[in-house]
Amino acid sequence: MDIKSYLLQAGFVDLLLDAVCVVDRNGRFVYVSAASKRILGYEPRELIGTAMIDLVFPADRERTLLAANDIMAGEPKLNFENRYVHKDGHVVHIQWSARWSETHEMRVAVARDITERKQAESRQSALFAISEAAHGAEDLLALFPCVHQLIGQWLPALSFTVALRDQGVLTFPYHVDDLCPQIRHLSEEVVDSGRALIRSDDNAPSWLGVPLTTQNGIIGALVVKSLQGEERYTEEHRDLLQYVSTQVAAAIERKQLHARLQYLAQYDALTHLPNRELLYDRLHRALISAKRDNECLAVLYVDLDHFKLVNDNYGHAVGDDLLQQTARRLTLCVRESDTVSRMSGDEFVLVLERLKLAEHALIVAEKIRINLSQPVYVGDHTLNIFPSIGIAVYPEHGEHAQQLLHYADTAMYGVKKRGRG
Repeated sequence: MDIKSYLLQAGFVDLLLDAVCVVDRNGRFVYVSAASKRILGYEPRELIGTAMIDLVFPADRERTLLAANDIMAGEPKLNFENRYVHKDGHVVHIQWSARWSETHEMRVAVARDITERKQAESRQSALFAISEAAHGAEDLLALFPCVHQLIGQWLPALSFTVALRDQGVLTFPYHVDDLCPQIRHLSEEVVDSGRALIRSDDNAPSWLGVPLTTQNGIIGALVVKSLQGEERYTEEHRDLLQYVSTQVAAAIERKQLHARLQYLAQYDALTHLPNRELLYDRLHRALISAKRDNECLAVLYVDLDHFKLVNDNYGHAVGDDLLQQTARRLTLCVRESDTVSRMSGDEFVLVLERLKLAEHALIVAEKIRINLSQPVYVGDHTLNIFPSIGIAVYPEHGEHAQQLLHYADTAMYGVKKRGRG
């Protein structure tokens, strides 16, 4: 007995961790070693006579058949990778090395399970890709499509939804699919439970939802859906998407913090109106447009008379409420294209763009005077506050931002000296 016959007879092939397979010209197994049980879940006897292609994941069948034709034409294949369906339904990544035996008219191949390696590669790729996308995206709305595209490279994600929780309310800033009840319910369940969930029923799409978790808690959820008949979600998909979601959650938190800092740099924290810096920027831009198009522009400086007495008599909380209500009333007096800003304390500046006539600024000022002179109700207090308003018009009172602001400010103090209002 030669050494080859001895090895086969002694069962050494069945001790290998890799599976050894022999397939005839018709593509059916004629021999499979014991490792098939560990890799694909089938006993060798269950595979004998089975068509090899029936075990291949549907999306990989075409290129697998092309590779098989190349092998039978005399071209050996080394390290060919495709996916198979395990007996329990989950997908297994296989790396093949195969060649054709012309004498026996059979393909002889060795199959290695590389599922763990592929998962590790996917995780590493996810970490790098999400980091790159988060760094390159200008904001969250630009980030989410990138994340969807990346996730689609690692698992089925026909539908992709991002749900975020803000002050207890669940919002959906990004979704590719209708916001059907399944998406809403699954998102709510994932966020409330803090656990990843799989919904995979026969004759229905497969759903997978994972929480977006940061050091500060759960901020939302990612939900994906695969088409009916496609690869169904498994625990491996869940683990991968959960890993990805950790990177996404960190990116979202960074973007939100950045957006918050940008907002605080440009807007007043109390009234949420543009602050002094943003006012200067908008006024400069408005002046450039007015000069280019030969249009009028007005700057209104508004100050609340005797505001200090409100703080002294009723406290700063009442004063803050008064300022917030004043900001809302001012905003209602102008167009969306105009700017209402808080300079400091009880001083507000408005920029009225594209005025047909300079006199229109007087009409707006009178509208502001009437609205701000109406009683303000803060808790049990009724406040009667009157504004002093100064007006500067471009180009009559200046051609530069500082000139117009100075003129309007001076005009406003002139109103106060003449008796306010």
